[in-house]
Amino acid sequence: MKHFLLSAILFSISGVGLSGQAPATPPPAKPGLTLTTSAFEDGGIIPIKYTQAAAPATPVSPELAWAHVPEGTVSFALVLDDPDTSLNRTTEEVLHWLVFNIPGTAKSLPENVGDQAQLPDGSIQALNRQKKVGYLGMGAPAAGPYHHYTFQLYALDTKLSLGPDATRADVMKAMDGHILGKGVVVGRFHRP
Repeated sequence: MKHFLLSAILFSISGVGLSGQAPATPPPAKPGLTLTTSAFEDGGIIPIKYTQAAAPATPVSPELAWAHVPEGTVSFALVLDDPDTSLNRTTEEVLHWLVFNIPGTAKSLPENVGDQAQLPDGSIQALNRQKKVGYLGMGAPAAGPYHHYTFQLYALDTKLSLGPDATRADVMKAMDGHILGKGVVVGRFHRP
């Protein structure tokens, strides 16, 4: 009983000194990695020139820009896929673009990157769903709903030791444990 009374007295005395203090304010949250494009609004319709419906059937990649890069970023990886369809009736989303080892100092990718495996800044473009290097424009059929095309930019604390023949699975495995942040922008499309 003595211990209980002593504990109760000490608890009430210690609370007296705290009652006049304001609660601690948490530090403001840092914004996460953001990804944007000047080609369309996030969630908006992707213009024809970036799709397989482009004339003369040569789509160009859209410009992409990012901000709020996490501290310690060494490189970026970009994945563009269509989660509304599957490849060969599996759960694997259709891959339209895969770029990795984008320098950590980069702030953007220009429009119409091209189809070379190694870009001038050292970035590597890997194989898309057609087993070709570079950007593959959107191609959802006219019949049916719009497909959502997801551009995902990952900030990494390392460069990946992979070549242009790397698959999405290879890249995702190599990124495991190295992701510092992720930015996403989504566009919608179906053929006219």
